[in-house]
Amino acid sequence: MHSTSTRTSTLPARSRAGACARALWRAAFGAGLLGLLVGCAHWVPPEQPVPVVALPAAWSAPAVASIDAGVDPSVGGPAPGAPAPASPNSADAARPALLPGNAAALAQWWQRFGDAQLSTLVQQALQANPSVRSALAALQQARAQVDVQAAALRPSLNASGSAQRSRAAGHTGNQFQAGFDASWEPDLFGRLGSALQASEADARAAEANLGAVQVALAAEVAVNYIDLRGLQQRLGIARSNLLTQRQTLQLTAWRMQAGLTSSQEVEQARTVAEQTAALIPALQASLDQSRHSLAVLTGQAPAALDALLAAPAAVPAPSADLALEIPAVVLRQRPDVHAAEQRIAAALARVLQADAARYPRFNIAGSLGLSALTLGALDTGEAVTRGLLASVTAPIFDGGAARAQVRVQEAVLAQARSDYEAAVLTALQDVEDALTALRNERLRLAHLQTAAEAAGNAALLAEHNYRSGRIDFQTLLDTQRTLLTAQDSVASSVASVAADHVRLYKALGGGWTNGPAPQ
Repeated sequence: MHSTSTRTSTLPARSRAGACARALWRAAFGAGLLGLLVGCAHWVPPEQPVPVVALPAAWSAPAVASIDAGVDPSVGGPAPGAPAPASPNSADAARPALLPGNAAALAQWWQRFGDAQLSTLVQQALQANPSVRSALAALQQARAQVDVQAAALRPSLNASGSAQRSRAAGHTGNQFQAGFDASWEPDLFGRLGSALQASEADARAAEANLGAVQVALAAEVAVNYIDLRGLQQRLGIARSNLLTQRQTLQLTAWRMQAGLTSSQEVEQARTVAEQTAALIPALQASLDQSRHSLAVLTGQAPAALDALLAAPAAVPAPSADLALEIPAVVLRQRPDVHAAEQRIAAALARVLQADAARYPRFNIAGSLGLSALTLGALDTGEAVTRGLLASVTAPIFDGGAARAQVRVQEAVLAQARSDYEAAVLTALQDVEDALTALRNERLRLAHLQTAAEAAGNAALLAEHNYRSGRIDFQTLLDTQRTLLTAQDSVASSVASVAADHVRLYKALGGGWTNGPAPQ
C-alpha cells in the first residue's frame, strides 16, 4: 500500500501542507489496520531467556590450601650441584592475596608466582600474540556493526547535483539540478531497535571472546614457562647423577685393575652411566621446544628467547593463600559463560527482529532542490522544487517466508540456550577437575619428597658400605638408579603442582575482568 503527496511551488503553502497531512494520516490508518490484522500472531518472548542451571552451594573437591605446610619442593630435590627449586612460600609478601571478591588479584594471577620473567612473558604475549590481535579485530568489527545499526534509527540526508545537455530534432537543451533528499523510517514495531540490541549483544560477546583468548593465552604461556623451568631442573638432576655414576665407573675400573673386582661390574657401571647420559638429549630437546613455544606465543621467532631463557632457574611456586569463591561467583568470572549469555541476548533480539519484519514498514521522505535550464536561473524562485513522500509497505502474502524466518531465529535461540547450559556445566567441571588434580598432585609430591630424601640417604650409605666391602656392587647400582628416579619424579611433580595452579586459575576465569575491553 502506498500513499503519496507531491506538490510544486505553484500551489499555496497551506494547501500543500494540508494535503501532505491528510496523506500521512491515511497511510498511518492503513498501516495500523494491517498491524491489527497480523498482531494476533505476535511472538511472545520467554519469561526466563537465560536458562536456570542448578549450581552447587560449594565445591565438592576438598580445600587445597590445607596441605601446603607439608609440601616443600626443595626437599628431596636435585643432588648437589643442580639448581634447587624455590620454596612455595618465598616472596609471598609481595603477592596479592586471592580472597573472595578479589577479582583484581585473579585477573593478574601470574604475579602470584613471584617470577618477574613469567610476568613479563605473559604481558608480552597479551600484547603481541596474533590470536589476541585477531580477537581484538573481531571486537572492533562488532562495535562498528553497532554503529551501523544505530544509524538506521536516525534520519538520513543526501545532497545531489546534476547537469544535463540533450539534443533532439535539431534543438539543444540544458537541465541543471541541485538539492537535498531526506528520509526516515519510524521504528513503530521495533524491527530496527531489535537489530541494534542484537548487535550490542554481539559486541559484548566479542568482548568476552577476547577475554577467553587472553585467559587461554596467559595460561598457555605460564604452563610452557613452568615446563621449561621443570625441564631445566630435571636436566640438572640428570647431569649431577651422571657425574656421580661416572665417578663410580672410574672407581670400579680402578678396583678391577687392582684385582679387587671383575670386568662384569665395570660393564654394569658403564651401562648405568650411559643410560643416564641418554636421558640428557631427550630432556634438552623438550627444553628447546618449550623455549620455542614461548617465543611464538609472545609473537616472536622460535629462537628469539634462547639467550634470555638459557640460564636455569627455579620452578615458579605459587603462593598458598588460595581461597575459592562459591560456584555462582566463579561463573560470573568466566568469559566463555559470559559470552554464551550474550549470545542468548543476541538470539532473542533477532527473534524479535524477525517477528517485527511481518508488520508494516513506514517511510517518510522529502526533497528540497533547484531545477532550471540555465545556471543563472537556479537562484530564482521559480527554480525551487519541493517534495514530500509518506509510504507504508505491509506484507500480504509471502508463502510463509516471514513466519519461517521467525522459526529459524527461534531455533537459534534454543541452540544458544543449550550452549549456555553446556558452558556452565563445563565451567563447573573445569574447576572441580583442577581442584582434584591439584590436591592429589600435592599429596603425591609430599610422598615423592619423602622417598627422594630416603633415596639420598640410601645412596650415601650404599657408597660408604661398598667402599668398605659390606655390600655388593649391584646393590650400589640399584640405589643410584633409585636416587635418580626419585629426584627426577620430585622435579616433575613440582612442575606439575605449579601447572595445576595455572589450570585452576584458568578454570576460575583468571586473566579477564567483566568490563569494557580496550578500543
